[in-house]
Amino acid sequence: MEALIWIGLTALAIALPFYYPRWRLQRVLARPLPREAEQVLQRHIPVYRNMSPDLQQQLRKLVVQFLHQKKFVGCEGLEVTDEMAVIIAGQACLLLLNRPSKVYPALHTILVYPSEFVAQRPQVGPGGVITPGHQSMLGESWDDGRVVLSWDDVRRGAGDWTDGHNVVLHEFAHQLDSESGRANGAPYLGNPASYREWSEVLSRDFQNLRMNAMYRQHTVMDYYGATNPAEFFAVATETFFEKPYQMAEHHAELYAEFLKYYRVDPREWMSPPPPPPAAEPVSFAYGW
Repeated sequence: MEALIWIGLTALAIALPFYYPRWRLQRVLARPLPREAEQVLQRHIPVYRNMSPDLQQQLRKLVVQFLHQKKFVGCEGLEVTDEMAVIIAGQACLLLLNRPSKVYPALHTILVYPSEFVAQRPQVGPGGVITPGHQSMLGESWDDGRVVLSWDDVRRGAGDWTDGHNVVLHEFAHQLDSESGRANGAPYLGNPASYREWSEVLSRDFQNLRMNAMYRQHTVMDYYGATNPAEFFAVATETFFEKPYQMAEHHAELYAEFLKYYRVDPREWMSPPPPPPAAEPVSFAYGW
């Protein structure tokens, strides 16, 4: 009898760490997002108001899970308030709508700086000599379960949803990209056959952006996307969610790939941009 008790206690000790977090999460998800937090979404994520009720419900549930599972840490004296956490979580969870994936399972901590922060970046000089270097950053996504954000730029990105620049969307796109094993511009697509078309379309548009950046030609996407395939995916994600009409017009096949991947169409949440002003007729004064 005593042996059976010990076997039962041992089994319980083994199972508890696995089932207890799931039980806690189910209890948390059974409670709705507080009204105050939903009002934060309405104020600071403009597209939220134009989503269907189903997508709004999805986003609220994702935010509840994000806030439950992730830890926010303020840096350089910054205190991360509940409102700040909801603003970050709401933008990050936009990337997860209609998708059966977990809520950034490898991520556990979001570090928030008041503004731009300085990261140490070794510089490789002539002859391969490596010297210490520093670089000002708006955000970073690390493969050890951390994302780093500048609060000033988080707030700026939430305030303008049409400029194609959003540090939260950018860094959390890197988190999705890393789910395939490493950040290389090819996130987990589920179906192996999908990678061929994804690779063809993104490789072509990446090379085009590199040429545009080289010759300083006007583009819908930021030149920073020409840095490497991982940055191209992150910049294209920003463009997809903030400038969907322009991306669909100038990068139709790329937009179609992102429609399949993200499973939402941001054009349904936004009005088309106004047409560019017509060029004024040029009059010439002849001297004869």
